[in-house]
Amino acid sequence: MIHEQAIIEAGAQIGNNVTIGPWTFISKDVVIGDNCNISSHVVINGPTKIGKGNRIFQFASIGEDCQDLKYAGEVTELVIGDNNTFRECCTIHRGTIQDKGITSIGSNNLFMAYTHVAHDCVVGDHCIMANNASIAGHVHVGDHVILGGMSGVHQFCHIGAHSFIAANSLVLKDVPPYIMAAGDSAKPYGLNSEGLKRRGFSTEVISSIKKAYRMVYRQGLTIDAALDKMKSELTDSKDLQLFASFVKSSSRGIIR
Repeated sequence: MIHEQAIIEAGAQIGNNVTIGPWTFISKDVVIGDNCNISSHVVINGPTKIGKGNRIFQFASIGEDCQDLKYAGEVTELVIGDNNTFRECCTIHRGTIQDKGITSIGSNNLFMAYTHVAHDCVVGDHCIMANNASIAGHVHVGDHVILGGMSGVHQFCHIGAHSFIAANSLVLKDVPPYIMAAGDSAKPYGLNSEGLKRRGFSTEVISSIKKAYRMVYRQGLTIDAALDKMKSELTDSKDLQLFASFVKSSSRGIIR
């Protein structure tokens, strides 16, 4: 159902079984997939593509011009996957031509009230951003990441899959996969072992990741030496490769 007091510009593409509440504005270059539920007082600007089954609560601002002072009205894009929830007063901005011109959000994520995703960010699947969490421009967030309330991530940082950022933390460097981080600035506090168990990681895989963690964080080794030790002493697996390749490729440096 589309409320008669919703404002939808000509050219907007609305899928089947979409609910749009009163006083919501949707611009002409917006595409909304099937089975979405958009509350009242929402603003969706574009170019923005929104997949199926998304829920957007009141006063959210989706696909707005970014806050980068270099932005001069170029055509950039926001792409959102399926089954995400955007709670009250979320702000999600489009990209800039200084990057790839796209802000990208995957599927099955929860963005709680007052969260902010800046320009050119890439957010994976099954992530949770708790109330007032914010990620600055060009941040990449892997799958199954949790950002605690009031946490902030500096621009260009990468957050690895399955990591957990505690409430009120300030992330200034890259956070490898599987890590629990906390503080201002954020430091590592072990593995997100409980999260890995909940997601079906075997005891053997978790044990291997713990050994890799100790090599990087507990044995006083350089990054290169830790990576060499991992390669020589640990059984190779895709989960261990995810950790090692992230550490090796980090351009900002990892939290330590």
